[in-house]
Amino acid sequence: MSKIRILIADDHEVFRKGLKTMLEARPDWNICGEASTGRAAVEAVRELNPDIVIMDISMPELNGIEATRQILKIAPKTDVLVLSMHDSEELVREMVEVGVRGYLLKSDAGRVLMSAIEALVRHEPFFSSKVSDHILQGYREADIPTERSRGPRTRLSAREREIVQFLVEGKTNKEVAASLGISVRTIETHRANIMRKLNMTSLSELVRFAIRNKIISA
Repeated sequence: MSKIRILIADDHEVFRKGLKTMLEARPDWNICGEASTGRAAVEAVRELNPDIVIMDISMPELNGIEATRQILKIAPKTDVLVLSMHDSEELVREMVEVGVRGYLLKSDAGRVLMSAIEALVRHEPFFSSKVSDHILQGYREADIPTERSRGPRTRLSAREREIVQFLVEGKTNKEVAASLGISVRTIETHRANIMRKLNMTSLSELVRFAIRNKIISA
């Protein structure tokens, strides 16, 4: 029987190495790769085709939500297990809507990580208890649309969310254009649309928005 191939995506090297050591104790699991940015995680999935990706949410270049969207688009048979310190109801709901079938808090990893991976190997979902509570609450509110459920993040396109992350990380329009392979003029147009949609006039406002919505870490 072939080994289960696992990719670890987290921007903290010490955490990745610790996770790798823990998981490699299982002879039937193979850590096929690591990624320190969301964009690197997407490229690693293209190259390595893992069975499971363990994904943090707060990642540079491309946050875990956008990286997961792209991963599940290019590799729909890959399961993504979110392993994050963030447990807000909005983030949990958004990750479930993206298509993840597993979500753990880092504080629970030592206790249930192995069980979560085993569940995904069996093609079963696994959510830690606090995350499950958020999901159930989301179902209860599903028939009652609110302004909160249509949050500012959802008003931005996937490309615009990518550009927001680059801008708040301090990249210039030229650097963003080079990273995404599009023209500076296109970036300028996207930037103007982002500011208009979010009703903002300055980069400092955009940074505060990104921190509040977990696009970047404070």
